[in-house]
Amino acid sequence: MSILFQSMAIKNMELRNRFVRSATYDQCADKNGHITDRQIRLFSELADGGVGLIITGLTYVHPSGQLASLESSIAHDDCIPGLKTLTAAVHDRGAKIAMQLYHPGRENTKFLKAKRQQQAIAPSSVSHDPYFKHDYRQMNGDEIREIIEAFGDAGRRAQESGFDAVQVHAAHAYLLSQFLSPYTNRREDKWGGSLNNRLRFHSEIYRNLRAKVSENYPLLIKIGVQDGFPGGLEFSEGMRAAQLLGQCGFDALEISHGLRGQSYEETEFRTRINSIEREAYFRPWCREIKSRVNVPVMIVGGLRTFQLMEEIIQDGDADFISLSRPLIREPHIINEWKRGNRSRSNCISCNKCLEALIKGESLHCVQKNAEEKGL
Repeated sequence: MSILFQSMAIKNMELRNRFVRSATYDQCADKNGHITDRQIRLFSELADGGVGLIITGLTYVHPSGQLASLESSIAHDDCIPGLKTLTAAVHDRGAKIAMQLYHPGRENTKFLKAKRQQQAIAPSSVSHDPYFKHDYRQMNGDEIREIIEAFGDAGRRAQESGFDAVQVHAAHAYLLSQFLSPYTNRREDKWGGSLNNRLRFHSEIYRNLRAKVSENYPLLIKIGVQDGFPGGLEFSEGMRAAQLLGQCGFDALEISHGLRGQSYEETEFRTRINSIEREAYFRPWCREIKSRVNVPVMIVGGLRTFQLMEEIIQDGDADFISLSRPLIREPHIINEWKRGNRSRSNCISCNKCLEALIKGESLHCVQKNAEEKGL
Protein backbone atom coordinates (compact mmCIF):
# COMPACT_ATOMS: atom_id res chain seq x y z
CA MET A 1 0.00 0.00 0.00
CA SER A 2 1.23 3.49 -0.83
CA ILE A 3 2.26 5.59 2.15
CA LEU A 4 -0.38 8.08 0.99
CA PHE A 5 -3.10 5.64 2.03
CA GLN A 6 -1.69 4.91 5.45
CA SER A 7 -3.57 6.42 8.36
CA MET A 8 -2.02 9.10 10.56
CA ALA A 9 -3.25 11.08 13.54
CA ILE A 10 -3.23 14.79 14.31
CA LYS A 11 -3.44 14.90 18.10
CA ASN A 12 -6.33 12.47 18.76
CA MET A 13 -7.86 12.80 15.27
CA GLU A 14 -7.11 9.64 13.28
CA LEU A 15 -7.28 10.17 9.51
CA ARG A 16 -7.82 7.32 7.07
CA ASN A 17 -5.10 8.56 4.68
CA ARG A 18 -2.67 11.44 4.07
CA PHE A 19 -5.01 13.44 1.81
CA VAL A 20 -6.48 16.73 2.97
CA ARG A 21 -8.96 18.83 1.08
CA SER A 22 -7.43 22.25 1.56
CA ALA A 23 -9.90 24.94 2.61
CA THR A 24 -11.70 26.25 -0.47
CA TYR A 25 -14.30 29.00 -0.48
CA ASP A 26 -17.53 27.70 -2.06
CA GLN A 27 -19.96 30.68 -2.02
CA CYS A 28 -22.86 28.33 -1.35
CA ALA A 29 -24.12 29.44 2.07
CA ASP A 30 -27.45 31.23 2.45
CA LYS A 31 -27.77 34.98 3.03
CA ASN A 32 -27.44 34.47 6.80
CA GLY A 33 -24.25 32.42 6.48
CA HIS A 34 -26.06 29.17 7.26
CA ILE A 35 -25.34 25.80 5.68
CA THR A 36 -27.34 24.89 2.57
CA ASP A 37 -28.26 21.59 0.90
CA ARG A 38 -25.79 22.44 -1.84
CA GLN A 39 -22.95 22.55 0.69
CA ILE A 40 -24.08 19.24 2.19
CA ARG A 41 -23.87 17.68 -1.28
CA LEU A 42 -20.47 19.29 -1.96
CA PHE A 43 -18.87 17.99 1.23
CA SER A 44 -20.60 14.62 1.01
CA GLU A 45 -19.15 14.10 -2.47
CA LEU A 46 -15.66 14.96 -1.21
CA ALA A 47 -16.05 12.46 1.65
CA ASP A 48 -17.36 9.81 -0.77
CA GLY A 49 -14.39 10.56 -2.99
CA GLY A 50 -11.91 9.29 -0.40
CA VAL A 51 -10.34 12.38 1.18
CA GLY A 52 -9.15 11.85 4.75
CA LEU A 53 -9.74 15.35 6.15
CA ILE A 54 -11.95 18.07 4.68
CA ILE A 55 -11.24 21.65 5.73
CA THR A 56 -14.10 24.06 5.06
CA GLY A 57 -13.31 27.41 3.48
CA LEU A 58 -13.44 31.00 4.79
CA THR A 59 -15.90 30.78 7.69
CA TYR A 60 -16.09 34.15 9.39
CA VAL A 61 -15.97 34.34 13.18
CA HIS A 62 -17.22 37.91 13.67
CA PRO A 63 -19.77 40.07 11.79
CA SER A 64 -16.98 42.51 10.81
CA GLY A 65 -15.26 39.62 9.05
CA GLN A 66 -17.80 38.86 6.35
CA LEU A 67 -16.26 39.12 2.87
CA ALA A 68 -19.14 38.09 0.59
CA SER A 69 -22.91 37.72 0.68
CA LEU A 70 -23.03 33.91 0.51
CA GLU A 71 -20.13 33.17 2.86
CA SER A 72 -20.42 30.66 5.71
CA SER A 73 -20.64 32.02 9.24
CA ILE A 74 -19.84 30.66 12.67
CA ALA A 75 -20.25 34.04 14.35
CA HIS A 76 -23.46 33.12 16.19
CA ASP A 77 -24.99 30.09 17.89
CA ASP A 78 -27.83 29.96 15.33
CA CYS A 79 -25.31 28.52 12.85
CA ILE A 80 -24.89 25.34 14.90
CA PRO A 81 -27.93 23.27 13.77
CA GLY A 82 -26.99 23.42 10.08
CA LEU A 83 -23.35 22.73 10.85
CA LYS A 84 -24.35 19.60 12.79
CA THR A 85 -26.15 18.32 9.69
CA LEU A 86 -23.01 18.93 7.64
CA THR A 87 -20.61 17.16 9.98
CA ALA A 88 -22.95 14.18 10.32
CA ALA A 89 -23.08 13.77 6.53
CA VAL A 90 -19.28 13.79 6.27
CA HIS A 91 -18.82 11.38 9.19
CA ASP A 92 -21.35 8.96 7.67
CA ARG A 93 -19.00 8.69 4.71
CA GLY A 94 -15.86 7.95 6.71
CA ALA A 95 -14.05 11.30 6.49
CA LYS A 96 -13.11 13.84 9.14
CA ILE A 97 -13.92 17.54 8.84
CA ALA A 98 -12.31 20.69 10.24
CA MET A 99 -13.79 24.18 10.31
CA GLN A 100 -11.56 26.95 8.95
CA LEU A 101 -11.88 30.05 11.13
CA TYR A 102 -10.93 33.42 9.69
CA HIS A 103 -11.27 37.17 9.58
CA PRO A 104 -10.31 38.97 6.36
CA GLY A 105 -9.18 42.23 7.94
CA ARG A 106 -8.85 44.89 5.28
CA GLU A 107 -9.68 42.45 2.47
CA ASN A 108 -13.45 42.96 2.89
CA THR A 109 -13.26 46.74 2.39
CA LYS A 110 -15.55 46.84 -0.67
CA PHE A 111 -18.13 44.46 0.83
CA LEU A 112 -18.48 46.32 4.13
CA LYS A 113 -18.67 49.71 2.43
CA ALA A 114 -21.35 48.57 -0.03
CA LYS A 115 -23.45 46.43 2.31
CA ARG A 116 -23.09 48.09 5.71
CA GLN A 117 -21.49 51.49 5.17
CA GLN A 118 -18.67 50.40 7.47
CA GLN A 119 -14.89 50.62 7.22
CA ALA A 120 -12.80 47.47 7.20
CA ILE A 121 -10.22 47.01 9.95
CA ALA A 122 -6.54 46.07 9.89
CA PRO A 123 -3.50 46.14 12.21
CA SER A 124 -2.33 49.41 10.66
CA SER A 125 -3.45 51.85 8.01
CA VAL A 126 -0.81 51.90 5.27
CA SER A 127 -0.89 55.02 3.11
CA HIS A 128 0.21 55.12 -0.54
CA ASP A 129 0.08 51.32 -0.79
CA PRO A 130 0.52 50.17 -4.43
CA TYR A 131 -0.78 46.70 -3.55
CA PHE A 132 -4.02 47.78 -1.84
CA LYS A 133 -5.86 50.96 -2.80
CA HIS A 134 -9.06 50.70 -0.73
CA ASP A 135 -10.02 52.61 2.41
CA TYR A 136 -9.79 50.94 5.83
CA ARG A 137 -8.74 51.87 9.36
CA GLN A 138 -6.43 50.69 12.15
CA MET A 139 -7.89 48.49 14.89
CA ASN A 140 -7.81 49.66 18.48
CA GLY A 141 -6.91 47.46 21.43
CA ASP A 142 -10.51 46.71 22.36
CA GLU A 143 -11.27 45.57 18.81
CA ILE A 144 -8.22 43.29 18.78
CA ARG A 145 -9.38 41.62 22.00
CA GLU A 146 -12.94 41.33 20.63
CA ILE A 147 -11.72 39.45 17.54
CA ILE A 148 -9.54 37.16 19.68
CA GLU A 149 -12.60 36.28 21.77
CA ALA A 150 -14.60 35.71 18.59
CA PHE A 151 -12.09 33.10 17.38
CA GLY A 152 -12.37 31.28 20.70
CA ASP A 153 -16.18 31.39 20.66
CA ALA A 154 -16.16 30.09 17.09
CA GLY A 155 -13.99 27.15 18.15
CA ARG A 156 -16.46 26.31 20.89
CA ARG A 157 -19.31 26.38 18.35
CA ALA A 158 -17.33 24.22 15.91
CA GLN A 159 -16.73 21.53 18.50
CA GLU A 160 -20.38 21.65 19.57
CA SER A 161 -21.33 21.26 15.89
CA GLY A 162 -19.36 18.03 15.56
CA PHE A 163 -16.27 19.28 13.73
CA ASP A 164 -13.23 17.10 14.42
CA ALA A 165 -10.87 20.11 14.52
CA VAL A 166 -10.56 23.76 13.59
CA GLN A 167 -7.98 25.47 11.41
CA VAL A 168 -7.07 29.12 12.00
CA HIS A 169 -6.50 30.92 8.70
CA ALA A 170 -3.25 32.87 9.00
CA ALA A 171 -2.39 33.10 5.30
CA HIS A 172 -3.51 34.58 1.97
CA ALA A 173 -3.53 38.27 2.90
CA TYR A 174 -6.23 37.94 5.58
CA LEU A 175 -6.13 39.48 9.06
CA LEU A 176 -3.55 37.19 10.68
CA SER A 177 -1.27 37.60 7.65
CA GLN A 178 -1.69 41.35 8.04
CA PHE A 179 -0.57 41.12 11.68
CA LEU A 180 2.45 38.97 10.83
CA SER A 181 3.73 40.98 7.87
CA PRO A 182 5.93 44.00 8.68
CA TYR A 183 4.45 45.63 5.58
CA THR A 184 0.88 45.78 6.96
CA ASN A 185 1.69 45.79 10.68
CA ARG A 186 3.40 49.04 11.56
CA ARG A 187 2.08 49.30 15.08
CA GLU A 188 4.29 50.55 17.90
CA ASP A 189 2.42 48.87 20.75
CA LYS A 190 2.59 45.25 21.97
CA TRP A 191 0.88 44.03 18.78
CA GLY A 192 3.60 45.25 16.41
CA GLY A 193 7.34 45.65 15.90
CA SER A 194 9.28 42.48 16.74
CA LEU A 195 8.35 39.09 15.33
CA ASN A 196 7.07 37.96 18.73
CA ASN A 197 4.85 41.04 18.95
CA ARG A 198 3.50 40.54 15.42
CA LEU A 199 2.72 36.92 16.39
CA ARG A 200 1.01 37.93 19.61
CA PHE A 201 -2.38 38.03 17.87
CA HIS A 202 -1.88 34.43 16.71
CA SER A 203 -0.76 33.14 20.11
CA GLU A 204 -3.60 34.92 21.92
CA ILE A 205 -6.09 33.35 19.52
CA TYR A 206 -4.56 29.96 20.28
CA ARG A 207 -4.89 30.51 24.03
CA ASN A 208 -8.47 31.70 23.72
CA LEU A 209 -9.38 28.71 21.58
CA ARG A 210 -7.68 26.23 23.89
CA ALA A 211 -9.56 27.67 26.88
CA LYS A 212 -12.92 27.18 25.13
CA VAL A 213 -12.54 23.71 23.56
CA SER A 214 -11.65 20.40 25.15
CA GLU A 215 -8.04 19.60 26.05
CA ASN A 216 -7.54 17.07 23.24
CA TYR A 217 -9.37 18.99 20.51
CA PRO A 218 -7.01 19.52 17.54
CA LEU A 219 -6.18 23.13 16.71
CA LEU A 220 -4.58 23.58 13.28
CA ILE A 221 -3.22 26.68 11.57
CA LYS A 222 -2.60 27.67 7.94
CA ILE A 223 0.39 30.00 7.94
CA GLY A 224 1.59 32.29 5.16
CA VAL A 225 5.38 32.23 5.46
CA GLN A 226 6.34 34.71 2.73
CA ASP A 227 4.70 37.68 1.05
CA GLY A 228 4.50 38.09 -2.71
CA PHE A 229 6.44 41.34 -3.06
CA PRO A 230 9.61 43.06 -1.78
CA GLY A 231 9.33 44.73 1.60
CA GLY A 232 6.87 42.20 2.96
CA LEU A 233 7.36 39.13 5.13
CA GLU A 234 10.50 37.22 4.14
CA PHE A 235 10.79 33.46 4.45
CA SER A 236 13.47 33.65 7.13
CA GLU A 237 10.94 35.30 9.45
CA GLY A 238 8.03 33.21 8.17
CA MET A 239 9.91 30.01 8.93
CA ARG A 240 10.64 31.22 12.45
CA ALA A 241 6.97 32.16 12.85
CA ALA A 242 5.94 28.63 11.89
CA GLN A 243 8.36 27.21 14.46
CA LEU A 244 6.97 29.49 17.17
CA LEU A 245 3.38 28.56 16.34
CA GLY A 246 4.24 24.88 16.60
CA GLN A 247 5.85 25.54 19.97
CA CYS A 248 2.85 27.65 21.02
CA GLY A 249 0.65 24.56 20.81
CA PHE A 250 -0.92 24.35 17.36
CA ASP A 251 -1.26 20.68 16.43
CA ALA A 252 -0.52 20.90 12.69
CA LEU A 253 0.78 23.51 10.24
CA GLU A 254 -0.35 23.99 6.65
CA ILE A 255 2.31 26.01 4.82
CA SER A 256 1.21 28.59 2.28
CA HIS A 257 1.56 32.15 1.00
CA GLY A 258 1.14 35.43 2.88
CA LEU A 259 0.23 38.82 1.39
CA ARG A 260 -0.44 38.70 -2.33
CA GLY A 261 1.43 40.46 -5.08
CA GLN A 262 -0.12 41.71 -8.30
CA SER A 263 0.14 38.59 -10.50
CA TYR A 264 -0.87 34.97 -9.94
CA GLU A 265 2.81 34.07 -9.68
CA GLU A 266 3.04 36.30 -6.59
CA THR A 267 0.16 34.53 -4.84
CA GLU A 268 -0.98 31.07 -3.76
CA PHE A 269 -2.91 30.82 -7.05
CA ARG A 270 0.00 30.02 -9.36
CA THR A 271 -1.11 28.89 -12.77
CA ARG A 272 0.34 27.01 -15.77
CA ILE A 273 1.05 23.91 -13.65
CA ASN A 274 1.67 21.98 -16.88
CA SER A 275 4.73 19.95 -15.87
CA ILE A 276 5.95 18.13 -12.79
CA GLU A 277 8.68 20.77 -12.39
CA ARG A 278 5.96 23.40 -11.87
CA GLU A 279 4.21 21.37 -9.16
CA ALA A 280 4.66 21.51 -5.38
CA TYR A 281 5.86 25.10 -5.47
CA PHE A 282 5.85 25.40 -1.67
CA ARG A 283 7.90 22.22 -1.19
CA PRO A 284 11.16 24.04 -0.33
CA TRP A 285 9.35 25.98 2.40
CA CYS A 286 7.77 22.80 3.77
CA ARG A 287 11.09 20.96 3.78
CA GLU A 288 12.77 23.68 5.81
CA ILE A 289 9.92 24.01 8.28
CA LYS A 290 9.32 20.27 8.64
CA SER A 291 12.94 19.82 9.75
CA ARG A 292 12.43 22.39 12.52
CA VAL A 293 9.05 21.51 14.06
CA ASN A 294 7.63 18.61 16.04
CA VAL A 295 4.07 18.76 14.70
CA PRO A 296 2.63 17.45 11.40
CA VAL A 297 3.08 19.61 8.30
CA MET A 298 0.67 19.82 5.36
CA ILE A 299 1.95 20.75 1.90
CA VAL A 300 -0.32 22.60 -0.53
CA GLY A 301 0.33 24.31 -3.84
CA GLY A 302 0.22 22.93 -7.37
CA LEU A 303 0.19 19.22 -6.51
CA ARG A 304 -1.06 17.19 -9.48
CA THR A 305 1.05 14.00 -9.82
CA PHE A 306 0.54 11.02 -7.49
CA GLN A 307 4.15 9.83 -7.67
CA LEU A 308 5.46 13.28 -6.67
CA MET A 309 3.08 13.43 -3.70
CA GLU A 310 4.26 9.99 -2.62
CA GLU A 311 7.89 11.09 -2.91
CA ILE A 312 7.27 14.20 -0.78
CA ILE A 313 5.86 12.11 2.07
CA GLN A 314 8.51 9.40 1.76
CA ASP A 315 11.28 12.01 1.81
CA GLY A 316 9.88 13.52 5.00
CA ASP A 317 9.23 16.95 3.47
CA ALA A 318 5.62 16.89 4.73
CA ASP A 319 3.16 14.60 6.48
CA PHE A 320 -0.04 15.36 4.57
CA ILE A 321 -0.95 16.26 0.98
CA SER A 322 -3.38 19.18 0.80
CA LEU A 323 -5.35 19.64 -2.44
CA SER A 324 -7.77 22.32 -3.59
CA ARG A 325 -8.16 22.87 -7.34
CA PRO A 326 -7.77 19.19 -8.33
CA LEU A 327 -10.70 18.30 -6.05
CA ILE A 328 -12.87 20.96 -7.67
CA ARG A 329 -12.28 19.26 -11.00
CA GLU A 330 -12.29 15.64 -9.73
CA PRO A 331 -13.78 15.17 -6.25
CA HIS A 332 -13.34 11.38 -6.56
CA ILE A 333 -9.70 11.38 -7.69
CA ILE A 334 -8.36 9.98 -4.40
CA ASN A 335 -10.49 6.86 -4.74
CA GLU A 336 -9.32 6.56 -8.34
CA TRP A 337 -5.71 6.64 -7.15
CA LYS A 338 -6.49 4.08 -4.47
CA ARG A 339 -8.00 1.76 -7.09
CA GLY A 340 -4.72 1.89 -8.99
CA ASN A 341 -5.41 4.55 -11.61
CA ARG A 342 -2.50 6.86 -10.81
CA SER A 343 -3.14 9.31 -13.66
CA ARG A 344 -2.19 12.92 -13.16
CA SER A 345 -5.01 15.26 -12.15
CA ASN A 346 -6.95 16.73 -15.06
CA CYS A 347 -6.86 20.17 -13.44
CA ILE A 348 -5.14 22.55 -15.89
CA SER A 349 -4.65 25.32 -13.28
CA CYS A 350 -6.48 27.90 -15.39
CA ASN A 351 -7.89 29.67 -12.30
CA LYS A 352 -11.25 30.11 -13.99
CA CYS A 353 -12.84 28.59 -10.87
CA LEU A 354 -11.37 31.46 -8.83
CA GLU A 355 -12.42 34.07 -11.37
CA ALA A 356 -15.98 32.68 -11.34
CA LEU A 357 -16.08 32.99 -7.54
CA ILE A 358 -14.94 36.61 -7.79
CA LYS A 359 -17.86 37.24 -10.17
CA GLY A 360 -20.28 35.85 -7.57
CA GLU A 361 -20.74 32.33 -8.92
CA SER A 362 -20.66 29.25 -6.70
CA LEU A 363 -17.67 26.90 -6.68
CA HIS A 364 -17.35 24.80 -9.82
CA CYS A 365 -14.82 23.75 -12.46
CA VAL A 366 -15.47 26.05 -15.40
CA GLN A 367 -13.31 23.96 -17.75
CA LYS A 368 -15.12 20.73 -16.86
CA ASN A 369 -18.52 22.34 -17.35
CA ALA A 370 -17.45 23.64 -20.76
CA GLU A 371 -16.19 20.19 -21.78
CA GLU A 372 -19.46 18.55 -20.69
CA LYS A 373 -21.40 21.05 -22.79
CA GLY A 374 -19.12 20.41 -25.77
CA LEU A 375 -17.84 23.99 -25.87
